[in-house]
Amino acid sequence: MPRGAHARKRRSIKAAGAAAVVTGLIGAAIAANSAGAATTAGAETTSGAIPTTLTASARAELLRDANATKADTAKTLDLDAKEKLVVKDVVKDADGTTHTRYERTYDGLPVLGGDLIVHQAKGGDVKSVTKATKATVKVATTTAEVAPSAAEKSAVKLAKADDTKKAAADQAPRKVIWAGTGKPTLAYETVVGGLQKDGTPNKLHVVTDAASGRKLYEYQAVETGAGQSEYSGKVDLGTSKEGSGFTLTDAGRGGQKTTNLENGESGDGKPFTDDDDTWGTGKPDDPQTAAVDAHYGAAMTWDYYKNVHGRNGIAGDGKGAPSRVHYGDSYVNAFWDDDCFCMTYGDGQGNKKPLTALDVAGHEMSHGVTSKTAGLEYSGESGGLNEATSDIFGTSVEFYAKNATDVGDYLIGEKIDLNGDGKPLRYMDKPSKDGASADAWSADVGNKDVHNSSGVANHFFYLLSEGSGAKEINGVKYDSPTSDGSTVKGIGRDKAEKIWYKALTTYMTSSTDYHAAREATLKAAADLYGADSAEHKGVDAAWAGVNVK
Repeated sequence: MPRGAHARKRRSIKAAGAAAVVTGLIGAAIAANSAGAATTAGAETTSGAIPTTLTASARAELLRDANATKADTAKTLDLDAKEKLVVKDVVKDADGTTHTRYERTYDGLPVLGGDLIVHQAKGGDVKSVTKATKATVKVATTTAEVAPSAAEKSAVKLAKADDTKKAAADQAPRKVIWAGTGKPTLAYETVVGGLQKDGTPNKLHVVTDAASGRKLYEYQAVETGAGQSEYSGKVDLGTSKEGSGFTLTDAGRGGQKTTNLENGESGDGKPFTDDDDTWGTGKPDDPQTAAVDAHYGAAMTWDYYKNVHGRNGIAGDGKGAPSRVHYGDSYVNAFWDDDCFCMTYGDGQGNKKPLTALDVAGHEMSHGVTSKTAGLEYSGESGGLNEATSDIFGTSVEFYAKNATDVGDYLIGEKIDLNGDGKPLRYMDKPSKDGASADAWSADVGNKDVHNSSGVANHFFYLLSEGSGAKEINGVKYDSPTSDGSTVKGIGRDKAEKIWYKALTTYMTSSTDYHAAREATLKAAADLYGADSAEHKGVDAAWAGVNVK
C-alpha cells in the first residue's frame, strides 16, 4: 500500500499490512437551562465552558439563527463578496457561548478545506474565529482548462491501481476550490465507488487541479475499522414490540436499529425479530449474537456521549445511527460510512469472530462524531488525529460501560484477536509495541498509515489520563515512557476525555495537525479548568512527553 501524505488510507478497524482495530467514566446530565438544554456534570470545571445537552428543537433553533445571520457573519469576518458561509454544526456552552461551524463556498463552488468556527459570547459578540486555512480564498478564474471526463478517468485509474474492484465514478466530477493545502486552487473532486481489495466499500475522493490535471489530494471516505453477547456477557437491550414479536429497534435512543445483511454487501439489511425478546446465545453460530454485541455497543456509545459530553446522538440531532451485521463472507473488518451514517460489521475469518466488540463500536461510531464536528481529513497528521479520536472515545466508551466481562482498558481491539495471536491491535501506553505505531511526533509521522500515526495522540491521551511510568489498572499492567525522559502526572481520564471532546468540537478543523491539536487542547483546558490550572499544565506536559511542543 503506498505511503505518504496523499496515500490512499482506509478508515476502518484494520490498519495497513496488519489488522489494527480500535478501541471514562464521568458524570451524567443535570440541570436544564432556558434554551431547553441540560448541562453535564463537570469534573471541577472553573467556568461555564462545559457543553450543554441541546434538545433537537433547541439545536434546530440555533442552526436557524445561524443561517438567518450568515451573510452578516461573513461581512463581520471580512470575507470576499464571492464567499458565502454554509452552516454545518453548532455547540453551546453552559455560559451561553456558542461555537458555530461553517463550510464555505466561493462563487458558488464548495471550498474544500475552507471550514471555520465562529466563537460568540452570549450577547452575540464574536470572541474569536478558528480557521482551517489562513490563506485568502480566491482564484483568478472558475473556468476549468481540463475536461471533467479527464479528471474522472484519472481518479478511476488511481483506484484501480489500489486493486479496487468495479471501480467507477459514483457521479460526475464536481468543480471545487481546493484550499486544504497551499494556495487555493480551482479543482475537480471525483468520488470513485466499487469495492476495496479486502471487500470494504470504496469511496475514494480524488482532487485534481482543473488547470493541469495534476492530483492535489486523495482520501478514503469509508472509515474502516436483554441478550447474550459474545464479548460482553449478558446485557440489556433497547428493543421495540412489532406485531407478534420484537425487533432490535431502540426507541429510547433515537430509534437506533440493528439489521442483518445476511452476508450481502449492500442495502439496509433485514430486521432481526424475536418472539420472546431474549436474544442470542453468546456463540457466533447464532446470527443474533453478533447483533446483540452491535446493538449493545451502539447503546453504550449513545449513552456515553449524552451523559458525559451532553451530545444528543452521534450527529447531535437526537437521531439514532443504524448498525448492520454479517457483512460479506469472512470479512475481517468493520467500517463507518457517512453516506448512510451507519456502522457495518464483518464476521471475521471463517465467519467465527465478528468484529462487534464494545471498543470497536465506540471507535467506529466516533468517526461519525468527528465527521459532524471537526471533519478531520483522513490523510497525513489530521488523519492520525481522526483515528486517535476514535481510539480515545472507543476506549472511553469501554470504561464508561463498566461491563464486568469487557472491563475498561487502554488496549485497542483486545477482544477480537484480529492478529490471531491473542494480542491487542494497538496499545495506548506505548503505541510502538504493535510494531508500527509512533510513540512520539517526528517530522515524517504524517507519512505513516493513519492507524499508526494515531499513536502520538493515543500516547498523549494515556499520559494525560494516567501519567508516565509503570502501573496496573483493572488488572492490566502498563509502562508508559516519555520522549524526553520527563515524568508526567496524569489528571484523570474523566478530565482528559472532556478536554479532548471540547477541543474536537470547538477548536479543531479539517486540517488540524499535531501542533494545532496541542493548541486546541490547551485552549479547551483553559476554558474548562483555567489557564493556570493543573489540568492546563498537565496538557502541556503530556504533549511534551510525545515531542509536541
